Amino acid sequence: MTSTVITGMGVLAPTGLGAAEHWRNTVAAHCRIGRISRFEPDGYPCRNAGQIEGFVPEEHLPSRLLPQTDHMTRLALTAADWAVKDAGLDTGDLPEYAMGVVTASSAGGFEFGQRELQALWSKGPAHVSVYQSFAWFYAVNSGQISIRHGLRGPSGVLVTEQAGGLDAIAQAKRHVTDGIPLMLGGGVDGSPCPWGWVAQLTSGRISSTEAPERAYLPFDADADGHVPGEGGALFVMESAQSARARGASVYGEIAGYAATFDPPPGSGRPPTLGRAVELALEQAKLSAAEVDVVFADGAGTPELDRRESAMLRDLFGPYGVPVTVPKSLTGRLGAGGAALDLATALLAMRHGTIPPTANVRPAPEHELDLVVRPRKTAVSTALVLARGHGGFNAAMVIRKPAGPEGKGGPC
Repeated sequence: MTSTVITGMGVLAPTGLGAAEHWRNTVAAHCRIGRISRFEPDGYPCRNAGQIEGFVPEEHLPSRLLPQTDHMTRLALTAADWAVKDAGLDTGDLPEYAMGVVTASSAGGFEFGQRELQALWSKGPAHVSVYQSFAWFYAVNSGQISIRHGLRGPSGVLVTEQAGGLDAIAQAKRHVTDGIPLMLGGGVDGSPCPWGWVAQLTSGRISSTEAPERAYLPFDADADGHVPGEGGALFVMESAQSARARGASVYGEIAGYAATFDPPPGSGRPPTLGRAVELALEQAKLSAAEVDVVFADGAGTPELDRRESAMLRDLFGPYGVPVTVPKSLTGRLGAGGAALDLATALLAMRHGTIPPTANVRPAPEHELDLVVRPRKTAVSTALVLARGHGGFNAAMVIRKPAGPEGKGGPC
């Protein structure tokens, strides 16, 4: 089977604009969770979020695009631009159907939908329905990216909440395996707004802790939920042969992936994240003992954390593998969360450092080797996990590239 490698990366996150800034702040454990500034949060029981600061869309995108896009779409377009540039591509030189795009989204449509609701209120029922607005929004990310770069290959959008970033990357990988020379994939999500905030609160999983540094504590005895955030990452993928032929540098290989779906509550059947991990390792032809680090989902709610740690103990043994949840610095980014974790895992392989799970005091009951300070160690294989609200599970195994073609120097 043709191996698929990652040759370009575009990152926008609360921890930084660009992969280099994101990595510096992540390793330094600079928490980017704070009081919501996008709207007045006093009337809500939960008032913290991971927000991107310093992003000025006029500095990154043509002015003609700004009136027809919302904040999240601007982030996605910028991430796509950076990924393509990082891969050393000029998309205008590619054959007509040589590159496609698959993205993921979940929460981002709330901001656009709120604008449509406000328009409905002012213009009456003749205006576009909110349902039409969501249908348009979920197509707009891949559509706008495709138009901007002239990508006429396969295109699509997946909506599996926090698992979406991995699922989109896996779908892009399938297209590469089927012979499409280049694909762009991943997830950028978020954009807190009042309507979206109310919708997220209905999950009952949002932390009400006021202190930002104690609001999202995966695998901590004081965990009481998570903090939503915005951002994510997009990647350029191609076959290893294609990368070699054009002299491209490689971040890593996508060695294995699997997705499962949990049974409904009350069924008596167990959750299936562990099965997804087993299938991903099987596809990668690796044993659990060969995994150097796990980037855990880290839901931040006691019961979900217990389920994940029990699964990790079953597969790796108590304290059997280093585990980290660097999104404790950013919050959970919806479909962008696992994509950002994948970017962080690729950078961990490159720098030989496992980034920390910040502000967390690991609860002994989990029996995890939770990395709470940066750990210098060789990282050749990483496992990235994601669970989406509603029962979605995804697991992806990545490997460090062999030989001199790996990415080097500043991102």
